[in-house]
Amino acid sequence: MYTLKNCVWEITLACCFSCRHCGSGGGKARSDELTREECLDLADQLADLGCRRVSLIGGEVFMRKDWDLIAERLITKGVQTAIVTNGFQMSDPLVSRIREIGIESVAVSLDGMENHHDQLRQPGSFARAQAAIVRLIRSGIPVSVITTLNHENVSDLEDMYAYLKGFPIAVWQIQACSPMGNAAMGGIDYHFDFKTVIDFVSEHARHAPFALGIADNIGYFTEDEGSLRGNLSGAAVFQGCRAGIDAIGIDSVGNVKGCEALYDDRFIEGNLRQRSLREIWEDPDAFAYNRKLTWENMHGKCADCPDNWLCRGGCRSYNYFVHGDLYESPFCARNQH
Repeated sequence: MYTLKNCVWEITLACCFSCRHCGSGGGKARSDELTREECLDLADQLADLGCRRVSLIGGEVFMRKDWDLIAERLITKGVQTAIVTNGFQMSDPLVSRIREIGIESVAVSLDGMENHHDQLRQPGSFARAQAAIVRLIRSGIPVSVITTLNHENVSDLEDMYAYLKGFPIAVWQIQACSPMGNAAMGGIDYHFDFKTVIDFVSEHARHAPFALGIADNIGYFTEDEGSLRGNLSGAAVFQGCRAGIDAIGIDSVGNVKGCEALYDDRFIEGNLRQRSLREIWEDPDAFAYNRKLTWENMHGKCADCPDNWLCRGGCRSYNYFVHGDLYESPFCARNQH
């Protein structure tokens, strides 16, 4: 039996941007997005399954007018609820509502310094994201920053570190741009050296005034692995893709996947308009790519790596969209050096 702990829920695909690197291809809402009643019922289902934490994403969360009712229902049911936003629409009334309903934290996307960020999104978006961070902090709401790296903005890491030290943020998470959605069509060069990023985090993590770490699609198992993921214990090693193990992703029309970054119909396990979340989660044949994983699935250098029993081949989504193989990490820092 698998225990659901975390969910990433895309409540709408509507967005005020159509970013060059957007993995979901956000912009316009889907015509058949879940109704308010369906969303509130889903919130109940998540709580009933024991889900501990839900991250609401888009599109842009605040483009959905009833975002607060959905979040409030989750929180009322005892589910910790966070929001990921581009920050463009942040206003004082919006911040007040975020605080009023008890949102756990808000993560603002900041993809490089102003030049690179605005090139990826739209002119003026960096300044609006900065203003959002300030508003949230002044209201006592925990703020994180998420940076998605590509070939161009990876050069901004040191400047971003110096810049972000000027804000009392809680976390800075660094992740790799995956060639899916707009990023697969918009001419984004997603290649960069993972080891360079790992060295950057290793150099600064112990002295940073915030938790500094890399996401699951950068790695793995260099000598500093245990303290690279926002936890300095030395024991916080990446333990393989959690899709369908203790995590799920749900899109705005009710499709359930192991991870919302597995943005391909191949990975849809069911739709909430046909089956309940419990039925999908407890289906013995669901999420087979992880639940029925054997070490014979490992390919390439991952097959011979002594740590593959922990890493399990790395991030399924990144692997799939980079080279189509779920079970080999194409740019693993350990394998590159």
